Amino acid sequence: MIWCESKADSIVWMQEDICIDLFALRIMFLGAFYNYGGLIVDIKYMERAIDLAIKGIGKVNPNPLVGAVIVKDDQIIGEGYHEFYGGLHAEQNAIKNLTMDASGAEMYVNLEPCCHQGKQPPCAPAIVASGIKKVYIGSEDPNELVTGKGIAYLREHGVEVVTNVLKKECDEINKVFFHYITTKMPYIVMKFAETLDGKMATHTGASRWITGEVAREYVHYTRNKLMGIMVGIGTVLNDDPLLTCRIDNGRNPIRIVCDTKLFTPLDSQIVTTAKEVKTYIATCSVDENLKNKYREFGIDFLQVDCIAGHIDLVDLMRQLGELGIDSILLEGGGTLNYSALKSGIIKEVHVYIAPKIFGGAGIYSPVGGEGVELPDQAFLFQKPKIMRMGDDILIEYEVKEG
Repeated sequence: MIWCESKADSIVWMQEDICIDLFALRIMFLGAFYNYGGLIVDIKYMERAIDLAIKGIGKVNPNPLVGAVIVKDDQIIGEGYHEFYGGLHAEQNAIKNLTMDASGAEMYVNLEPCCHQGKQPPCAPAIVASGIKKVYIGSEDPNELVTGKGIAYLREHGVEVVTNVLKKECDEINKVFFHYITTKMPYIVMKFAETLDGKMATHTGASRWITGEVAREYVHYTRNKLMGIMVGIGTVLNDDPLLTCRIDNGRNPIRIVCDTKLFTPLDSQIVTTAKEVKTYIATCSVDENLKNKYREFGIDFLQVDCIAGHIDLVDLMRQLGELGIDSILLEGGGTLNYSALKSGIIKEVHVYIAPKIFGGAGIYSPVGGEGVELPDQAFLFQKPKIMRMGDDILIEYEVKEG
C-alpha cells in the first residue's frame, strides 16, 4: 500500500500503485512556478520542504511538522526536518547539513522560523548568522511566542522574506498543531467503518472485519500520526481492543478510555498492557480503593466532571490538552460518537465504507444518541477527500464550523 496525504482539498483516488491529486495535476499542466505579487517563485523547493516535514509524522507531537531546504545557484546545498520532539528544528538541521557556504543563499521552510529559546535555540538568528539572504515561508506560526516575530526578526536583520508560498498546502500538514497551539485542546478525529447499509456490526454484534486489509492498515498509519486514541466503555466490553499501532517503526498512541462508573474489566487487554502502553481511564467514579486495583497494572486516572450521568467531554479535552496531547483518534461506538459531536469537540471525520450489506434493523449505528430533530440541525462537514483502498472507500471530512 502507498500511504498518501493529499496536499490539496481534492478527490484522491488511491490504489496500491496509484495516488493522484489535484495538486500534482496542477504542477503537471501549469509548471512548478508561482507568481506571488510579481515575484516568480520556484515552488519545487517548498514542495521538497513539505515532503521533508511529513517525515516527522508520529515523532514530533505536539510540535509542528517542519522541513527546510537551502538553495544556492539553483542547487540544494542543505536540507533538514524536525526529526523528533526535543530535537533540532528543521532550519537548524538544514544549516548543519550544508555542503557549502550559505552566503547569499535562499531558504524554503513550510513554517515561520522561531525566534525564542525553547528546548532548542531560536532558528531566526541562526538563519541570519549563516548568511542566507532570502527566506520563503509557507505558513505563519500562530504560536503566541512566534507569530510574526520570526518574520520581523529576519527582516530587521536584512533578510528578505516572502510569505504564503504554497500556504494552503503548508497549512494542511499542520492543522493539528494550529488547532492545539491556539486552543490548548486536542484535535479530534472521529473514525468508524460501516457497510453500504450503514451498519457497524451484524445483529449479533459481530464486527470483525467490516473493511479489508488495506483499509485496516491505513488506520494504523492514522494511529501513528495522532498522539492519542479514545474509546468508550462499551467498546472495551464488546471488543476487548488493544488499540496499539501495528506498523513498522510506528508509535503506540496514548490510550484513553471513557468509563463513567469504572466498569473496565481488570483482565481486559487495555488494563493488562498498561505498563507497556500509556493508558488513562477518564471517570466520574471517586472509589479510590477500586482505582488502586487498576493502578497496580499501570493505569492512570483522569477525574472528570459529569453531565447528566456522563463524562463531560469538554472537561476531559482540557485535561488532555494540559497533558500535552495534541490529537486523538476517536474509535468509539454510536453513543460516544454522538456525545462527541454534540459537545463540539470533533474536528474531522474518517468514514470507511465497505462493499457489504449486513441488513437487519439493528442498533449498531455509527452515531447513536437521540439525534437531531430537524434536517437543518444536522452536524455539517466540508472539504471532502475520497480515497480508494482495495475494495473499500475512505471519505474524510472536516467539521464545518459555525
